[in-house]
Amino acid sequence: MQFDDDAQLDPSQVEDARASGPRPRGGGGMMPGGCALPIGGKGGGCLLLLIGIAALFLFQIIPTNLSGDEQQPQPAPQQSLPSPQGAPTGNLASRCKTGADADQSEDCRIVGTVNSIQAYWRQAFAERGHTYSPAKTVLFSYAVNTACGRADAAVGPFYCPGDKKVYLDLSFFDTLQRDFGAKGGPFAQAYVIAHEYGHHVQGLLGTMARLGNDRRGATSGAVRLELQADCYAGVWANNAVRTGFYTQPFSQAEIDEALSAAAAVGDDRIQRRTTGMVQPDAFTHGTSEQREKWFSIGYESGSPGRCDTFTGGI
Repeated sequence: MQFDDDAQLDPSQVEDARASGPRPRGGGGMMPGGCALPIGGKGGGCLLLLIGIAALFLFQIIPTNLSGDEQQPQPAPQQSLPSPQGAPTGNLASRCKTGADADQSEDCRIVGTVNSIQAYWRQAFAERGHTYSPAKTVLFSYAVNTACGRADAAVGPFYCPGDKKVYLDLSFFDTLQRDFGAKGGPFAQAYVIAHEYGHHVQGLLGTMARLGNDRRGATSGAVRLELQADCYAGVWANNAVRTGFYTQPFSQAEIDEALSAAAAVGDDRIQRRTTGMVQPDAFTHGTSEQREKWFSIGYESGSPGRCDTFTGGI
């Protein structure tokens, strides 16, 4: 990922809450996650898992009662959370000004990635006669309070429709690589962020409203929602150079990082790894093959119109 050195970053799109975030209540092992699924309560409360392990309810990260009762995610005791790895938490505005900064700093790379993703969707909405409303990304450690409730770092990256923000604990990416076999790398991070912004786009377009109570199963609305977000991530990747933040298209090695991350978080792979068996009735995000497939459809086409996962087979 080579940023244009002269590209002007907008750090106001990213909030750094790592120094002030609340500590978790009790222990909790870091597990991959993500958010787009409304779980009831006033104001559209939601937590949405990017990775299927939490959706299996093996670790009680989210409430199993999704009927509308107000509940907050309560991770079951696991190993203690790791300490932050010396991540700088100073003012992003003073450190992340240009693409050159994004090439040198992980924090600034996140800023540049968010800027590019939102620049693309602003263009895509405008081309279709609509107005894109930007969403901020919040960097946090341990836990964070959101309009969707209090989220422990164990939930992983998620999008909260209640406040229209993406929440991200950067230690998630180490877990994704170390414990779930993903290749890792900067573009794996970009894929995850683009996936979460895919949920923001779904919220703006009203797609989330199609979910209803269809939240588990191989062809459920939840699976279709997640695969569409994967497709949207691929669409952005195809169009990233057009946003002015990158100097050249992503290499095949970088695309492979995204495909590896997508495959690592497939429902079937997670279930087989954790339980030794695959239970399609419990799917919430799609298989490894489906996640790779839909990211690739988005990437190869570069068109959001090719991301209709709600029609026909998936």
